Amino acid sequence: MASVFLYHVVGDLTVGKPELEEFYETETIGSAIRAIRESTECGITVWKRKTHMEMAENNDTRQQRFVGILTSLDVVSFLAKPQCLEDQDKAMKTLVSDVVVPDNALLKIVDPGIRLIDALEMMKQGVRRLLVLKSTVWKGMSKRFSILYNGKWLKNVDNSSCNNLSINVSAPSSAASSASSSSSSTPPFMRNKFCCLSREDIIRFLIGCLGALAPLPLSSISSLGAINHNYSSIDASLPAAEATQKNPGDPSAFAIMESTPDGRHRILGEISVSKLWKCDYIAAAWALANLSAGQFIMGIEDNVSSRWLTDFINNSLDNGVESTRPRKISSMSSGYSPVSPTFGVGRGTYRGRSAPLTCKTTSSLAAVMAQMLSHRATHVWV
Repeated sequence: MASVFLYHVVGDLTVGKPELEEFYETETIGSAIRAIRESTECGITVWKRKTHMEMAENNDTRQQRFVGILTSLDVVSFLAKPQCLEDQDKAMKTLVSDVVVPDNALLKIVDPGIRLIDALEMMKQGVRRLLVLKSTVWKGMSKRFSILYNGKWLKNVDNSSCNNLSINVSAPSSAASSASSSSSSTPPFMRNKFCCLSREDIIRFLIGCLGALAPLPLSSISSLGAINHNYSSIDASLPAAEATQKNPGDPSAFAIMESTPDGRHRILGEISVSKLWKCDYIAAAWALANLSAGQFIMGIEDNVSSRWLTDFINNSLDNGVESTRPRKISSMSSGYSPVSPTFGVGRGTYRGRSAPLTCKTTSSLAAVMAQMLSHRATHVWV
């Protein structure tokens, strides 16, 4: 089992990953919405522009240019502000730098030769993205996804393009020369190309190694201590706008809770980056500003015409909901739409994709990992 974490490196996870396209803080919120919807994650990394385009950039200067991660929840929370609802055109032209929360620690630039176990520790400490150099070409590998050569680690750094962060363990001279020649022979147009790895990438890689990880994957998440008891929640009867007033932390989600007659609490749904990922941001912002948390989660349904939302807005206004009517509702193919114009908090009123992704304390680690991957979720409620 330990061999999976000790002998595999983050470079193994970059196979098939697209090259990072930097999104700059000088772009507008409108551009950010398009970028988030087209991204493979629920958020995009935001960067400062290079000050000297002609100068070679090392890892330190590149790390300093990283600003933070802009998520779908950040954008919807911003658009839900009264001034943004009153003038949506102006809100869409707002610079990303005015919305993104600066946090340079969310991304870390690592060498392709960093061990997988070290990458997992970084993620555990709060790193959301690993930026990995793609230009290194591995040769002389004993396995398809390993840089182990005759039991020795290959030196894998392209010194012309990144800092020396490799694992400095001696290798056979022939292997070292092979690695060196592979690095030096990398065409100039292929150098300094990076890709971003997320937690989902690591889970996807590990789920392909379940056999080697036995018996760990069959153990319950409670016995492994994998349950995080620190999470943010909102009562279903409270305004959904409370989600804009506090930072959900990690995971980036608010559990929508309902009290039961016996004094317990049960989860009805969530307001999260994954649920808002491909929604109609304008419509979701209006709902976040005007509905209760219980009503809000009813509308998170994919691939439903925004005509439903228009009907609900008119319904709400007719029923005396005082709010700023959106001047226009986007006709995106995927929108925020309520399943019914009437919302009641109670058993059976929440259905479809609004239902939260849950598991039990006795669920196996493998089952929870499969749940997360199949639903493209960043978390599972226990």
